[in-house]
Amino acid sequence: MSPVIHGNSCGDSCCLRVQGLSVKIGNQTILDNINLHVHCGQMVALIGPNGAGKSTFLKAILGQLDYNGVIAFSAPGQRSHKPRIGYVPQSPAFEPGDPVSVADLFICCQSRRPAFLGIPKNMRQSILECLDRVHATDLIDKRVGTLSGGELQRVLLALALEPLPNILILDEPLSGVDVEGQTGLMDMLDEIRQTYDLSILMTTHDFTMLHRYADKVVLFDHKLVCQGTPEEVLSSDDFRRVFRMRGGEVK
Repeated sequence: MSPVIHGNSCGDSCCLRVQGLSVKIGNQTILDNINLHVHCGQMVALIGPNGAGKSTFLKAILGQLDYNGVIAFSAPGQRSHKPRIGYVPQSPAFEPGDPVSVADLFICCQSRRPAFLGIPKNMRQSILECLDRVHATDLIDKRVGTLSGGELQRVLLALALEPLPNILILDEPLSGVDVEGQTGLMDMLDEIRQTYDLSILMTTHDFTMLHRYADKVVLFDHKLVCQGTPEEVLSSDDFRRVFRMRGGEVK
């Protein structure tokens, strides 16, 4: 697998640059020759029909899949060979009767301390500080299984922001979230990227939010079909062709 590496091609701005990325599973080509440039502070939405390779692209960036090509990261003053990446997967399922609280979830994800031993005061304060980034301190003692879709996304987002990443990757963050919650979540993501000057790369099947929030939209169908502003991509012949050919709904 090609490594994630640094480069100086972006000058004084941090960026993610993907060049010639291809992914094969067996004899099947999932992604073919993807070239994409994401600047720091941008919100980039990946769209395309089911099975078009969007999640595969994210997994390649996360280092979870072998690939050919180059994934390069550059940031001024940073010596690490890899960027800090925060990842929010598609919402996991929790049973309503599950006794695990939000605080327990943080302990399980961020320390080796068994949750049943209780939460030390300093650790609880640290969790509250993480939740405060997403304005969700009131959720700390709630059971994870009772959270709404929007609340769960905020909790997962708070986990992904500790430590603060250079790039935040979200796989279908609007899935399972009601309309009001979607607006609140997108407002939150917009606030986060401006406050911390980080890049956001997300997949979505909901195009209604893109005009308001996304800097760039990238249309996948096993290859990069087109990219540009939301207006450019969503009004393009490529967009209509891909979704109609694949049986998708054009919103």
